[in-house]
Amino acid sequence: MRTTALRVWMVCWLILVWILLWGSVSAANILSGLVIALIITLLLPLPPVPVEGRVHPIALLRLVLTVAYLLVMSSLQVAVLSLRPGPPPLTAVLRAHLALKSDLVLALGVNIINLTPGTMVLEIDQARRMIYVHVLDVGSERTVRNFYRQTALLQRLLVAAFERDAEWRPSEEADRA
Repeated sequence: MRTTALRVWMVCWLILVWILLWGSVSAANILSGLVIALIITLLLPLPPVPVEGRVHPIALLRLVLTVAYLLVMSSLQVAVLSLRPGPPPLTAVLRAHLALKSDLVLALGVNIINLTPGTMVLEIDQARRMIYVHVLDVGSERTVRNFYRQTALLQRLLVAAFERDAEWRPSEEADRA
């Protein structure tokens, strides 16, 4: 039942995207969107992604608000770095460990880091849960510590929102792997 509901939702979402791309709601756009959505979902299906945890709305809200704050602060820092006179900032690739159990939550964490101005994940070691991140400003110990502090905060917020130990139940797909 859940799989069918998810596929119906995906088809509806793809139809909406198709209509938005064409810029007008018409019978032809809805029908052609349905055809395209069915082709995509039937001929190019995505692999199943196991979902093992539960969503905690209050922790999720805290995650969203914290990420929004970090995005604004990082944007301001990048703006200051780009406008200040002098040599360009020192950059480096830093390694961080994200102790997240779910591949889905790990992907979410990596995407949040990629959205943050001044950072870009270059490599993910999925087995060891290590990420290698290009960081724009590592000119002082304080900025390096700040990166690791933000990464640890992001990890804690993701665990609180999606992966609490008391509620963690590995999916059947994870057991078979």
